[in-house]
Amino acid sequence: MYILRPDLGEEQVDQAIGKYRDLLQELGGEQIEIQHRGKRRLAYPIDRYREGIYIQMNYNGPGTHVAKIERAMRLSQDVIRYLTIRQESSPAPTPEPAEVEA
Repeated sequence: MYILRPDLGEEQVDQAIGKYRDLLQELGGEQIEIQHRGKRRLAYPIDRYREGIYIQMNYNGPGTHVAKIERAMRLSQDVIRYLTIRQESSPAPTPEPAEVEA
């Protein structure tokens, strides 16, 4: 999840979304799902902004991608906050061994 500045135009928002999607694809991320959550009020001001444009990205890939993506977001003037959460995938249930009667 990352939050973009609220004063960006729709074209600039699309460019930012495309930039991070392309970066993920270059790094080998799979099943990239992007949800544009829209402009929402922030819980507290960040860099004098009271609102932000929320974007959520879900993808599959190794954790080594996270540092590169976060670095790109940290250096960007358009991103005011970002948060990466690792979601554990639940292992497939293993069948219980059948009881053998003697």
